[in-house]
Amino acid sequence: MGFDSLFILLEVTIITRGKQTEDLVNENIRFKEVLVIGSNGEQLGVMSRRQALDTAYDQDLDLLCVAPNAKVPVCKILDYGRYRFEAQKKAKEAKKNQHVTEVKPLRLSPVIDVHDFETKLKQATKWLQGDMKVKIDMRFRGRLITRQEVGMKIMNDFTQKLSEFGTIEKKPSLEGNTMSCVIAPKRK
Repeated sequence: MGFDSLFILLEVTIITRGKQTEDLVNENIRFKEVLVIGSNGEQLGVMSRRQALDTAYDQDLDLLCVAPNAKVPVCKILDYGRYRFEAQKKAKEAKKNQHVTEVKPLRLSPVIDVHDFETKLKQATKWLQGDMKVKIDMRFRGRLITRQEVGMKIMNDFTQKLSEFGTIEKKPSLEGNTMSCVIAPKRK
């Protein structure tokens, strides 16, 4: 098994694993002429595809198309394995630094008791302090839909007591028979 067949086998393995790579590399570049940038960043000029590939292979590097939509497509000579490794490393770092805010649901009732109100208030406070959003729903069942002002008063009391820990992101509004609002944690 020579070097060329090993290289082709390695390339096939990389392409078929997981998701298909969309980079135009080496033999996948199908443009007639390309503008070539050398491995040190110097411009080598416009070359035919075959010349550019030979130049890259002479340096034991790969040819990567970095601007396929340009008038003359731009290709760069580089180590593709290292390039992919760096790109994956950057993506992993960006994903690690990304913060996903969780939305916790909480259900109130227009006829809620004082003790239940305080318990739900403590839970919402704990979630807001833990950097989670809280979605408060109040379902009006049966004839309670005619007493929306009672539900609105309870919802306003609840949001007012949470105002030192969070800000109202979505004001209380009635959708069908459910009144809901969203409270986001205050930024430190």
